[in-house]
Amino acid sequence: MKKQRIGSPWRGMSVIFSRELADHLTSARMRLLQWLVVLTAVAALYGAISSLRQTTAVDPFVFLRLFTDARAPLPAFAALLGFLIPLVAIGLGFDAINGEYSRRTLSRILSQPLYRDALLLGKFLAGLAALAICLVCLWLLVIGAGLILLGVPPSGEEILRSLAFLLAALAYAGVWLAVAMLCSVVFRSASTSALVALGLWLFAALLWPMLAPAIAQAVAPPELTNRLLGMPDLHTLGWQRALLHASPTTLFNDAALSLLSPATRSLGPVFLFQVQGAVLGSPLPLAESLALVWPQLTGLIAAVVLLFTLAYVLFQRQEVRA
Repeated sequence: MKKQRIGSPWRGMSVIFSRELADHLTSARMRLLQWLVVLTAVAALYGAISSLRQTTAVDPFVFLRLFTDARAPLPAFAALLGFLIPLVAIGLGFDAINGEYSRRTLSRILSQPLYRDALLLGKFLAGLAALAICLVCLWLLVIGAGLILLGVPPSGEEILRSLAFLLAALAYAGVWLAVAMLCSVVFRSASTSALVALGLWLFAALLWPMLAPAIAQAVAPPELTNRLLGMPDLHTLGWQRALLHASPTTLFNDAALSLLSPATRSLGPVFLFQVQGAVLGSPLPLAESLALVWPQLTGLIAAVVLLFTLAYVLFQRQEVRA
């Protein structure tokens, strides 16, 4: 006789969500990742504040420079987040499903009145909530350090821009959390899923930016005239940009550049008609920066939905034995 599910799927998901979130926030793995992020972020923030104290130029967006200014050998705070967020997300999700297999608890969990989609969605939302808590704490750390050490309150537009950057960082974290959970569904070994997820991240962050220009030139080689004159070919550049934006790292970097640097007017080639009548170095309004970065944000959210849907379909087709 077929087992009948009782209770609401949302109730089951809330139970899984609360349990997984409590496990994330109290686990030694999460504490280690938190200290790694906090210590490196404090070092990058100290370098940015030291750089700002040495400059004498008046900047209306001085708080945003806390995210973008760097002092060697440390990168900028935003660039550091682009490196650390995938590590934390993969660390939270690489054993979400196969860890239940290895502990032989998955069949016992699913023997309860609980749907598989509630289990998977609850685990994903718990990991995303843990990442959101970390990012909000880091955002408050930057704002508090700027208030204490710079002595200048942020403007309303700076707060809105930094919050928009926070949402972009959360969407970027969701992509790599979905990648880690997909690997945990596909591979039964936790170490294999962690290595595959880390390999995908390294490929997207380091190798793909080097391979994309070569692939673009092979698919759409520049015209002979442009090659002789040393001019860029727009068709080749279009292919190159399209290939680069297949990487979530490129999408996040573009979003950070547009939101944290208000003077950014274009994320691609700039033509003369685009700068006619524009004052050099003048910042864009927040609405125009959001319109500029909207395709990147949409791409990150679409990647999260696509990867989670793929993990869901594969998990539904798996056989769970006691």
